[in-house]
Amino acid sequence: MTLAGAIGAGTAAYAVQPEASHFVNGRYVEDTGGAVIDVVYPATGEVIARVHEATAAVIEEAIVSGRAAQAEWARLSGTERGRVLRRAADIMRERNRALSVLETWDTGKPLQETLVADATSGADALEYFGGLAGSLTGEHIPLPGGDWVYTVREPLGLCVGIGAWNYPTQIACWKGAPALACGNAMIFKPSEVTPLCALKVAEILVEAGAPAGLYNVIQGRGGVGGSLVSDPRVDKVSLTGSVSTGKKVYAAAAEGMKHVTMELGGKSPMLVFDDASVEDAVSGAILGNFYSSGQICSNGTRVFVQRGLKEAFLERLEERLQGVVMGDPMDEATNYGPMVSEAQLQIALSYVAKGVEEGARLVCGGARAEGPGCFLEPTVFADVTDEMTIAREEIFGPVMSVLDFDGEDEVVARANATEFGLSAGVYTSDLTRAHRVIGRLEAGSCFINSYNDAPVEVPFGGVKASGVGRENSKEAIGHYSQVKSVYVRMGATEAPF
Repeated sequence: MTLAGAIGAGTAAYAVQPEASHFVNGRYVEDTGGAVIDVVYPATGEVIARVHEATAAVIEEAIVSGRAAQAEWARLSGTERGRVLRRAADIMRERNRALSVLETWDTGKPLQETLVADATSGADALEYFGGLAGSLTGEHIPLPGGDWVYTVREPLGLCVGIGAWNYPTQIACWKGAPALACGNAMIFKPSEVTPLCALKVAEILVEAGAPAGLYNVIQGRGGVGGSLVSDPRVDKVSLTGSVSTGKKVYAAAAEGMKHVTMELGGKSPMLVFDDASVEDAVSGAILGNFYSSGQICSNGTRVFVQRGLKEAFLERLEERLQGVVMGDPMDEATNYGPMVSEAQLQIALSYVAKGVEEGARLVCGGARAEGPGCFLEPTVFADVTDEMTIAREEIFGPVMSVLDFDGEDEVVARANATEFGLSAGVYTSDLTRAHRVIGRLEAGSCFINSYNDAPVEVPFGGVKASGVGRENSKEAIGHYSQVKSVYVRMGATEAPF
């Protein structure tokens, strides 16, 4: 790995700067034969590091060492495995600030945010699944005549995690923690846009006592991911990404009958009824559209506001957006950072232009901020209709669409009229209505008078095109393990001949 530009000696990030492009078999590995990937700091456009794509030799070592470590790891008791994960969680919390600084350099997200939402979330996952590991037992099933069955929960083997660029530390742990708790090994490929943070997760796990090779991190673009997904020695694939990428990875995994978890995109609805608290609804809309500069898959980017509350909602939203502090992400006063890359910024700007072209009313924002970096002003469109492009397609940027509605049946039908089904939210003071409406919405992760909460104890994932399987909670255990049934006959075996 080559260090350059903004990350230099004397910064908190330097103390945890990864030493090489890959972490394989318990150590940092460099192979300059792989194509160079520039790591760009989104706040300035500077190249702050360069990593190399994994070569065939690096991929092979990751697979071979992963399978060897998995066999050793699976022989431990769940309690012993959990002890390592909990120790890793403690290390992450002790180093939270340094890890948060690295996350800010990697993603551009404000330090104010990364200090509370990234390494801390990863540590929560390691702690939770570490605590759960010792409880992963089978069951006894009594049968007539004294026969019985016992079940055993077994690991899948070698898992591959493919991460997205918006939460690199969190995603590395959300996939790794349940996989390791169940006795698996993991090869994690971060997004090529944010390659740095997962390396530190791997390093910390080894420091905590994980066998060398149990959690390997290798860099690369789609070709590297494709090599991992198609390898017959890989037993499970977990992807966080777009629907289009998910369909390709899902199909490739199906060729080998591999287990999969697909955490994909969304175009989630947030329903605001006219009896809702305006202040709370605006807070939810801000969290569901502008946190992480809008780069969250579960964001409620279709904000349906009942007609009687619409103007009050928009007025208060505009007032609250005056509180945006856009600037240096390393300044803890900054609460709104750049988008992750120039390419992603241009995608968002193209959707803003499409919204104007198709007749939506631009309430505020919509422009690239002056100066360096990939900053897009928080953007709000009103008078959006269901057929507009900005109401149908995932933008993955700070662009909110506000749509009017009159009645409950109408808004539920419109909210469900999408290929996506990741999240949904309802704001109302009528809790009977809140539960009734949530029950009718086609989404996997839902909220009442809140939005975008993601504690590790709660299942996270979508329906329809938004994904397959669940991350976090006890539900994740079923996606990283398999059950063996053993029938025990206590008497003679009879046969017809």
